[in-house]
Amino acid sequence: MALSSSGIGSGLDINSLVSQLVKAEGEAPLLRLNKREAGFQADLSAFGQLKSGLSDFKTALAGLNSEAAFQPRSVSSSDTALFTASVDNTAVTGSYNIEVLTLAQSEKVRSNSFTSNTEVIGTGSLAVSLGSNTFNVTIDGSNNTLTGIRDAINAATDNPGLTASIVNVDGGPQLVLSSNKLGSSSSISIVATDNNTTDGFDLTRLDTVNLTVTQAATDATFNLDGQKVTRTSNSFSDVITGVTIDLKKAMVGTTETLTVSLDKGGVEAKVNSVVKAYNSLTDIMKELSKYDAATKTAGPLQGDPILRGVQAQLRRVISDPQIGLTYGSLAEIGIKTDDTGHLNLDSTAFNKVLSADFTSVSKIFVGDNALVSRLNNTLDTYLSSGGVLESKTKSLKSGIDSVGTGRLDLNKRLAAIEKRYKTQFNAMDTLLAQLKGTSSFLSQQLGNLPGVVRK
Repeated sequence: MALSSSGIGSGLDINSLVSQLVKAEGEAPLLRLNKREAGFQADLSAFGQLKSGLSDFKTALAGLNSEAAFQPRSVSSSDTALFTASVDNTAVTGSYNIEVLTLAQSEKVRSNSFTSNTEVIGTGSLAVSLGSNTFNVTIDGSNNTLTGIRDAINAATDNPGLTASIVNVDGGPQLVLSSNKLGSSSSISIVATDNNTTDGFDLTRLDTVNLTVTQAATDATFNLDGQKVTRTSNSFSDVITGVTIDLKKAMVGTTETLTVSLDKGGVEAKVNSVVKAYNSLTDIMKELSKYDAATKTAGPLQGDPILRGVQAQLRRVISDPQIGLTYGSLAEIGIKTDDTGHLNLDSTAFNKVLSADFTSVSKIFVGDNALVSRLNNTLDTYLSSGGVLESKTKSLKSGIDSVGTGRLDLNKRLAAIEKRYKTQFNAMDTLLAQLKGTSSFLSQQLGNLPGVVRK
C-alpha cells in the first residue's frame, strides 16, 4: 500500500529537507543575478545624473547663444514720477533731456440734465463721430428714452470705441459719452436729426451744440533736448531708436534726464550663470568617477570610457583658443580654470574687457565656430536622440531585462530540481517503509521458530 504522506517511512521531514536543498542550489546563481542587476541599476542611475548635468549645462548655454545676449542696454529716468522707459539692444548709449508738457487724454462729453432715465427724448437718428469715424444710430419708439439711447449707442456694431453711460446728478440724469482713444484726433461729436418736430419732443438736445466737454481730447507733448515732440499716446517707441517712453505726469518747467547705457552687469550675470553650470557639471562628473582610498570604494562610473570622453572633450573645448579674435580665449576675458577644474570669473578683469571692447566679447561665445556652438555640438553627441547616452541607457535597461529573464529561468530550474528531489526522497521513503515492514515480518516469523527464547 502506498504512503499517503512524505517521511512516514523514513521519519524524515522530506519537504523541509527538499526546501533547504533547493534553496542552497539557488543561492549562488541568485546572488550573481542580484549583484548583476544592482550593477546595472547603479550605472543607470549614474548615467541619469550625468545626462541631467549635461542637460542643465546646455540649458545655461542657451542664455549666451545670440549676439543680443552680449549687447544689452539699460535705461533710467531721473524722475520716474514724470516718465519711465524701457530699452532693447538697438538703442544707442546716450542721455536725453525731457520736459513733459501735456499728457495725451481721451475726450468725455455730457448732455444737459433730463427729468428721468425713462424720459422720452425724441425719434430720428444720431450720427455719432469719434474722430474721423462715424456710426449712425436709429432712434424710434423702442429706444427713444435716455436709457434706450445709451444702450443703442453701446450696442452699435460699428461703434469705433465710444462708451455711453448715465450719471445721476442733483439736476437730473445726464448722458455721458467717453472715448477709449487718446489724442486730439479722437474728439467726440453728434449730429442729431429729429424726424418729428411737432410731437413735443426734441432729439437735437443731444446734438454737439448742446453737449458739454468735461475732458478734452489732447495729445502728449514734451520737449526732447529742447525740441517739441507731439504724440497721440503717452507710450511710444518711435522717438528714440530702441527706447520706449511712458509719460506719467506733466510738469512744465521741469526737465529730467533719460539715460541709455551698456548693461555690463547683465552680461556678467549671464556669463557667470554658465560658469556656475559648468562647475556644477564638473562636480557631478568628479563624484561619479572618484575613488576613495580610505574606504576603498569607487564611484559608479570610475574608469568609465564614456565619462572620461565627456570630461576630455569639454575641457578641450573650454581651453582651446580661437584664432584671429581680439579676445580669443576665456582666460583673456578673466575666466580661468583652477586646480579643481572649476572655472572662476574675475569680475574686475572681465569688466575691464567689456569697457575696452564691449561687443567683441560676444565673438568668443557666439558664431558658427565659437564657444557656445562647439560646446553644444559636443553635448549633442551625448544628449541627442540616438546619441551616446541614449544608447548606453538602452543597453543597461536591456541588461536589467536579461536579469529578470535569468530569474525566471532560475525559478524554472529550481522548480524542476525540487520536483526531482521530492520524487527521489519519496521513493527512498517508500523503500524504507517496505524494508521496515519486511524487517518486522521476518522478526515475527523468526520469533515463532521452535527453540527461540522470547524475552
